[in-house]
Amino acid sequence: MKLKSLALLLVFGVLLNSCNKDDDNNQNTNPYIPNAVFDTGNLINTSLPQYNQMQFPGNHIVLNSNYGIKGVVVYFSGSAYSAFELSDPNHAISSCSNLTVDGIIATCGCEDENAYEILNGTKQDGGQYAMVRYQVEVIGDVIRVYNN
Repeated sequence: MKLKSLALLLVFGVLLNSCNKDDDNNQNTNPYIPNAVFDTGNLINTSLPQYNQMQFPGNHIVLNSNYGIKGVVVYFSGSAYSAFELSDPNHAISSCSNLTVDGIIATCGCEDENAYEILNGTKQDGGQYAMVRYQVEVIGDVIRVYNN
């Protein structure tokens, strides 16, 4: 009985120790992109004309550089919203590292023209870093995007 209790305690301790509180805190580990602290608050209200397209799957909006480093793209898949930084994650920040969005593809203006899918942030031809993801919270008609 003592051995069973000890084994159970050991398993519980290992499980508890493997759940690190900082594992899911959205900390950016990309050396090219500094951690941007921002919050859109109630800016993106889908009942307003400039954001009502975000009620329909497959649409996106681009927020200017007041949010994130070079701006933020917010995409609606139909079941969830995702938000990503618009600075190329595989370049140091420069005049050409801004990503421009066409359809579901974000492309950098640098010579290598890195391209990423705004659905999930992955680089189209592989690469070391995916796009930096930001937190999204939906409350009623408001889509809040933040990183703090």
